[in-house]
Amino acid sequence: MTKAVFLDRDGVINKMFMRMGKLRAPYSLEEFAYCDGVEEAILNLKNAGFILVIVTNQPDVARGWVAMEHVEAVNQFISSSLPIDEILACFHTEKDHCECRKPKAGMLLEAARKWNIDCSKSFMVGDRITDIQAGLTAGCKSILVGEGEDTSITHPDHECANLLEASRWILRIV
Repeated sequence: MTKAVFLDRDGVINKMFMRMGKLRAPYSLEEFAYCDGVEEAILNLKNAGFILVIVTNQPDVARGWVAMEHVEAVNQFISSSLPIDEILACFHTEKDHCECRKPKAGMLLEAARKWNIDCSKSFMVGDRITDIQAGLTAGCKSILVGEGEDTSITHPDHECANLLEASRWILRIV
């Protein structure tokens, strides 16, 4: 079995935008920009032998706020510019009660089966508690990046500012 780093997309890989009073994903390639240090972090993790899988909730497609092809264009850009092994996306809203939408672990477990990943030797990096919950449910160590999330109920294994810091912590403890 192999080890992996599961990565949330928006807020971890790329910057988010204030839209409708809330931070949201980029809706086009013109809005897309990597977060600082992402390229270095991804290369370091890949060179250390990790499978890299982005697991992203994209409910704005179901809400009709962004077209599927725009989300797919952003994902294709990421896949073509970084050594990411796979991008899995959930296009459901909370009301759909699907198994793939984080905080459920469906996307992580699907990737674990496909890539023969040992979740106990793997990590989930996200900027929301729902990411952390998905990682913990799958049996991964979980890292919360950014700030502002309430960790009083769900406790990540580590907290830091960004993916680059998270990658350095992962590489120190493996």
